[in-house]
Amino acid sequence: MVKTKTQMKSKAKSAKKARTRKKLRADYYDYSLVAVIILLTCFGLIMLYSTSSYTAQVTYGDDMYYFKKQAGISVICIVMALVISLIDYHILMRFTTALYAVAMFLMILVKSPLGVASHGAKRWLRLGPLPQFQPAEVAKIAVIVSLSYMIVQMGKRVKTLKACMVLAAMGGAQAFVAYIFTDNLSTAIIIFCITGGLIFIAHPDTRPFLLIAGVVLIVIVIAVFALSSMLETSDNFRIRRILVWLHPEDYASGDGYQTLQALYAIGSGGFFGRGLGNSIQKLGSVPEAQNDMIFSIVCEELGVFGALIVLAMFAYLLYRLFFIAQNAPDMFGSLIVSGIFIHIALQVIFNIAVVVNLMPNTGVTLPFISYGGTSILFLMAEMGLALSVARQIKFQEPEFIM
Repeated sequence: MVKTKTQMKSKAKSAKKARTRKKLRADYYDYSLVAVIILLTCFGLIMLYSTSSYTAQVTYGDDMYYFKKQAGISVICIVMALVISLIDYHILMRFTTALYAVAMFLMILVKSPLGVASHGAKRWLRLGPLPQFQPAEVAKIAVIVSLSYMIVQMGKRVKTLKACMVLAAMGGAQAFVAYIFTDNLSTAIIIFCITGGLIFIAHPDTRPFLLIAGVVLIVIVIAVFALSSMLETSDNFRIRRILVWLHPEDYASGDGYQTLQALYAIGSGGFFGRGLGNSIQKLGSVPEAQNDMIFSIVCEELGVFGALIVLAMFAYLLYRLFFIAQNAPDMFGSLIVSGIFIHIALQVIFNIAVVVNLMPNTGVTLPFISYGGTSILFLMAEMGLALSVARQIKFQEPEFIM
């Protein structure tokens, strides 16, 4: 009889526990990522107006000229990103080949009469009634999606040398076409780095990649400093950029003017800056300050403190992308978000490194902050993809029944 009562009590306790705590699978949506995207975009619009109002008034007679264009495209692109987030990212598996080919074809078209030149470079494309855009931005997304799919299809074979060479060749082809047909070395470098990053993530052995990266870095450093004295008579504009980077003061009235003015802006900002809207360098001293050099105006108006806030926002954005990549429901989603992580990180590093003269000028914009419709369009498309992957993350969550 005692044994029967004990069994009955045990069963009752187990049933009560099951009713009290029941684990359910719950869908996830990364509202934190949405919040930091909107925060960065709003901050970028504020800084864009502050930076460009004087130039816009002088050039177009409207101090909000750049602001209104960027604000309009930003709102549309945020809505687009949210719509993309509701679509299953696995649908891209059906179109990876087409996406890769279209990106390649669009970049080749830049050399045709459809190509549009601006600021001394022919990197834009205008197709009929559509606004002009940079096909190289399409190539970044194409490489991320296509290589992610190829890695998934290769499975365990990705650790072989042949597989790595095939992946490197696919990414390298896009980088080569971006360099040759759009004359955009910085984008070619970003595409190749995305390729190398995805292979590095998928490959089980990290040592060869670290060794290769170390050797390449050493060779670049030695080549730059060893050849700099022999390149002063060269007419190649990329070589001149290296010389300007090494000795900007020697080119203060020419190619080094923008770099030096940006450094003056950073230095005059101090820790807390001159105050929002009080920049002096934006009054024509820093050419095209609303584009590549907008970070220098951030430093001048908001100081080191403002610069750290910007870096903190980008760090949190990258952390959310890292979180999504780590918890993605499958390898395809994880690789896509990892590729987006690499792309955003590279652009932030390249832009800020150029502004503070840690590397030669590359023409890379600061994501979500620099002026540019093409940039914000494709950045938001990538954010939509990341949110689409995040939406399919599932967690075991407890439910308490009182």
